[in-house]
Amino acid sequence: MRTSRREIPFSLPDIGDEEIAAVVETLRSGWLSTGPQTVAFEQEFAAAVGAKMAIAVNSATAGLHLGLDAAGVGPRDEVLVPTLTFTSTAATVIHVGASPRLVDIEADTLNIDIEDAARKCGPQTRAIVPVHFGGHPCRMDAIAALAAQRDLFVMEDAAHAPHASYRGRKIGTLSPLTVFSFYATKNLTTGEGGMMTTDDASLAERLRSRRLHGMTKDAWKRYTAEGSWRYDVSYPGFKYNMTDIAAALGRVQLRRLPAMQAQRHRLVERYVEGLRGSDALELPICQPEVGHAWHLFVIRVRPEVLTISRDEVIRQLNAAGVGTSVHFIPLHEHSYYRTLLATDPKDLPIATDAAARIISLPLFSRMQAEDVDYIVDVLVDILRRHRR
Repeated sequence: MRTSRREIPFSLPDIGDEEIAAVVETLRSGWLSTGPQTVAFEQEFAAAVGAKMAIAVNSATAGLHLGLDAAGVGPRDEVLVPTLTFTSTAATVIHVGASPRLVDIEADTLNIDIEDAARKCGPQTRAIVPVHFGGHPCRMDAIAALAAQRDLFVMEDAAHAPHASYRGRKIGTLSPLTVFSFYATKNLTTGEGGMMTTDDASLAERLRSRRLHGMTKDAWKRYTAEGSWRYDVSYPGFKYNMTDIAAALGRVQLRRLPAMQAQRHRLVERYVEGLRGSDALELPICQPEVGHAWHLFVIRVRPEVLTISRDEVIRQLNAAGVGTSVHFIPLHEHSYYRTLLATDPKDLPIATDAAARIISLPLFSRMQAEDVDYIVDVLVDILRRHRR
């Protein structure tokens, strides 16, 4: 029998006294924009991932745009992106003047379907942007093989995948460029922010310059004793730099990330234990070759077992105090992409099916086991009362 009603939001940032102290210290330092905290965060993040270089930006969206721009992707080019992703994955393709080509997803992981990507790869295809959905890494060996065969630039959208790995290698080390997100709901947060990792020194130099107006290397140092007022603009760049306030928060979060990840894994195990007996649900999987970041815990309802829709399940969860979300409404179902690309949903059958059945349940490191138990009890009760 369910205990008294609880209020459990979909997500809460895991911020403690150490993060607050780091931000206050930065505020008192007099250096608020890109500076020593940002440089230190980049170095520490690169070391944590195992990449040679990391470049901090003010959002993952900025990183995706900057990465495509620095790679030379532009008009008349096509970029393969999964349709089950947030709009920025495709919008940034449009920002550089290229065209997104929507790819279906795998039925088990909900990641990009490599076979469908290969079918949709044409003479104008220049790049592929795999998204590690929910924190489960994509089949990067197959993606690398496709990229080598078709001469594609690979930029991983790892917004969901800090601390994840594929075949023993950390996400952030497998492709020419990887982009991470530090938005407020992410496993590691700076409020707003992102990070790009690469082993390509030439690419890193372009990214660093173009994130700050196309100014020459280390232009931020012009305000320090070792800097100079003289600088050069070599490219019409962007204003995508991270602040030291955000970086100070991120440095503490990075140190705490292993512990926060361990808590996420404990919560996932409890979810699976509580829900595995229901034939009205499909639970998320974790394939043996990956280290899952567990940014999301996405279930799929089986409508043939229930008398109510996914939307009604969500309504009843919310009525019981359980926050939920849907990740994502596929791009081909949004009016802008539907008009621009004229994509037939029949060409994306797995994503179209998933779109009507997915629910993201609360998962954040401040959650406790009792929160999961309450959510499981509420959900199991809803499913029991509405079986066919």
